[in-house]
Amino acid sequence: MIVEYLRYRIPEPSAAAFEAAYRRAGAVLATAPECVDYELTRCVDDPAQYILRIRWRSAEDHLGGFRNGPAFAAFFAEIKPYVDAIVEMRHYVATGVEGRGGAVPTLYEWAGGAAAFERLFTAFYQRVREDAELSELFRAMDPEHPRHVAAWLGEVFGGPAAYSTQRGGHPHMVGMHVGKGITERQRRRWVELLQDAADETGLPADPEFRAAFTGYVEWGSRMAVLLSQPDTRPDPDAPMPAWTWALPPWQPPAG
Repeated sequence: MIVEYLRYRIPEPSAAAFEAAYRRAGAVLATAPECVDYELTRCVDDPAQYILRIRWRSAEDHLGGFRNGPAFAAFFAEIKPYVDAIVEMRHYVATGVEGRGGAVPTLYEWAGGAAAFERLFTAFYQRVREDAELSELFRAMDPEHPRHVAAWLGEVFGGPAAYSTQRGGHPHMVGMHVGKGITERQRRRWVELLQDAADETGLPADPEFRAAFTGYVEWGSRMAVLLSQPDTRPDPDAPMPAWTWALPPWQPPAG
């Protein structure tokens, strides 16, 4: 494992465009088998400073595999305008000095953050497109839909409020289901494929996380069926769901 850190200095007028470019570039990283995960952070004390962290399987996978592979061109096209804003770029190896504090992580953090959810829904919607039960329901799906749903679930699980600020929050998601007439058979198939994609993409398999994940998937999919029926009038002021642990995540005893 190798960790790449890039430090950027981005003037305030360019900050929103810079973050948007990395959201698009992140969608490319989410498809790259050489990439383990990534995170873009912004300095509170000096907001012009950004740190991008990317974990690669190895230095060879990054410098040889990814940079010479099919995903690099699309990734670089998004971040090219900001190359001159890089202040520092270094690779680091883990020392083994690590541990957790006493805070209970959110489901979003435990799952692996935005990258984990984007991998999940990229794989999931590929299954949906090929599925006899669901393909027609998603026939007109926006190519960006997997990324949007990843932002939704990330926010529901305690991550950044990206769906609320960029997509209209809960009313927008409800509106996507109105009039669809989703059947119970389709709902069950949707749940089955999502669980398969969770296994395929390496979402945490511990009982506590999967219980919380499955609980939301069951609740959310059943709400989708109800809200999609012809005579249903959704509440436009219903709040964004917020999901957390049924039981705190199990950790081995210290020592």
